[in-house]
Formats: sequence, C-alpha cells, structure tokens
Amino acid sequence: MIDIIRSEWTKLRSVRSTMWTLGTAALLMLAIGALMSIAVKNSHEGPVPPSGVAEVSLMGVNFAALAVAALGALVVTSEYRTGAIRVSYMAVPRRLLLLAGKLVVFAAVALAVCMAAAFAAFLVGRTILGGASLGDPGVLRAVTGTGLYLTACGLFGLALGALVRHTPGAVVAAIGLILVLPQLTVMLPGQWGRTVNDWFTSNAGRQVAFPSEASSLGPWSGFAVYLGWIAVTLAAACVLTARRDA
Repeated sequence: MIDIIRSEWTKLRSVRSTMWTLGTAALLMLAIGALMSIAVKNSHEGPVPPSGVAEVSLMGVNFAALAVAALGALVVTSEYRTGAIRVSYMAVPRRLLLLAGKLVVFAAVALAVCMAAAFAAFLVGRTILGGASLGDPGVLRAVTGTGLYLTACGLFGLALGALVRHTPGAVVAAIGLILVLPQLTVMLPGQWGRTVNDWFTSNAGRQVAFPSEASSLGPWSGFAVYLGWIAVTLAAACVLTARRDA
C-alpha cells in the first residue's frame, strides 16, 4: 500500500491541472471573501459580530467546492480518458487498493490546501472587517468546518469520477449534487420537503461550518450525513470498479 500511495502522489503532483485547480480554489476563497468583506464594511454601520466576520470571509466556499470537486473527479477520470488506467491496473491488479490509494493521497492534499485556504480567507476578512478572532464562539468551528467541507466535496467528486469514469459527466454530476439540486430542494412542500432539504448532500454538509437554526441537523450530525452520501457513492463506485472492464 505504501508503494501505491507513493505512486499516486507522484501522479497527482506531476500533473499541472492539480496545481491550477487547487490554486483556483484557494484564489476563489480569498478573492470572494475579500470582496464581500469590503462590500460589508462599506455598507454596514457599526462593528460586525465575530460570527458575521467568519461567515462573510468564507463566502467563497461554494465556488471553491466546485473547483475541489472537479479535481477529485479528474484524479480518476483523467486516467480513463488517456487509457493510462490499464497500465495502473496491470501494476496493481487489485483495483480497490488502487482506488484506496487515490482516495488517501487526494484526501491528504485536499485537506491541507483547503484548511490553509479557509484560515487565510478568514485572516483576510478579519483584517478588513476587524473585531473577530479564532477564540470567539463559533469562529474556529466555522473556519475548520469550511476546510473539512471543501475536502468532503473533493472526495464526493472523486467518488463520482470513479462511478461515472467520464470527466464532463462527473463534473456535471458534482455541480448538480453540490450546488444546483440542494438549492431546489427548498421548494419541496410540507414536512417531508423540509426533511429532504435538511438531509440533502451539501445542505447537510455546510452545517459544520454555517449551522442553520432552521435545520433539524446540528453541525457534526449534518457533516456526518454528507459523509454518508459520499460513502454510498463511493461504495457503488467500488462495486462497479471491481466488475467493469477498464
């Protein structure tokens, strides 16, 4: 397994799309957070509460999530597109071990970059708005929760990439499940509609960073639900990876 992880790390860091995509995610976090912080400072009268500073600083999370999810999909689909996956399977006949290696390497890289981007975005927003520190109630959870949420979105993209094995299809599926459909579930009627909205993918996952009092889920229970979505998708991908031809 160590050799597999070393090989996957070499693949990931040697592809230019990795640096470009991670750089784009970090830039989106910083730029959108800074712009929103400037806008709030110019329009808001009086000091902004610490929780508000954190929320405004991290408003780039939705766009950064799509970038990280796209990279997660590319970790798998790029090899299918070029045919390199056949060579990988010849080197590692146990396909699920290869997929596990990709998952471990990508999760470690994404977590490091996303955490750094979240803390940097908060520090920029705090510099502009002032009046907040990591020790204030809810602020540290919001920042670390954003890093965890972005990493989970990347893993969701990887699972979709392994399931679909086609870059455009996996990216479109990620956009739909992370950004589009969660916004549409709010239109569902009745109590069952509110339950679906609370438990649907990123609506649940975002609770770890930006908990909503209207939701039936808490910060960590919501994140656990999101991880459940990812686990189910990954399990389906594992079954198909073991059965399908390369």
